[in-house]
Amino acid sequence: MSLLGDPGASETWEIENEAVGFVLAGGQSSRMGTDKAFVEFAGRPLVAHAVSILDAGGLKVFIAGAQSEARSRLEQYAPVIPDRKAGLGPLSGICTALASTTAGFGVFLPVDLPLLPASLVLCLLERARITGCAVTLASVNGFPETFPAVISGRTLPILERELALGRLGCLVSFMTAARELGENVATVDVEVLVQSGQVSHPYALPAVRWFLNLNAEPDLRRAASLATTRVS
Repeated sequence: MSLLGDPGASETWEIENEAVGFVLAGGQSSRMGTDKAFVEFAGRPLVAHAVSILDAGGLKVFIAGAQSEARSRLEQYAPVIPDRKAGLGPLSGICTALASTTAGFGVFLPVDLPLLPASLVLCLLERARITGCAVTLASVNGFPETFPAVISGRTLPILERELALGRLGCLVSFMTAARELGENVATVDVEVLVQSGQVSHPYALPAVRWFLNLNAEPDLRRAASLATTRVS
């Protein structure tokens, strides 16, 4: 179970073949100084936490965007889809992942967000299933968070074009894809989810803390100080 596995979040995602989970693990980790995927947090590598969060959402999980030298180490956690264009950041991993599946949606989570509760992934999936929107994100204080992201396969040609043009920002590319498909990015207000009891956090952290990126050692220490109660 994930460090943040929620009671009830392990139920199977019932729409088989409609959604697949992808952990993005192809970053350079320059600020951390070592591959973030294997950095220990609460006794487990970050990649293990990310896989567990998606698995607790009932998804079949793959690791996408992996650099070739890390592939054999990552395969012990989930099947690996190597990045077709290494060094171009998470958007490249997203394109590689969407091209690898016939599922209607890909659910994307980077390795450096271990404080996310799995119940949030379930809520985003449910919203995407109901609306069919091309891009579904969480929002905090009225601002969209780039990840976790539920992305429709319909966006792939647009995202690949943005990648080819060197426009590598994920959030901007998501917005471009949605707009060109005649939609807006769908956002789910995390504060409303918490107030309505649809999402809870085992440490009772405010929603803004869930999205703490572990990019450097100080971030790791800060996250460890927040994670004071382990959920069994």
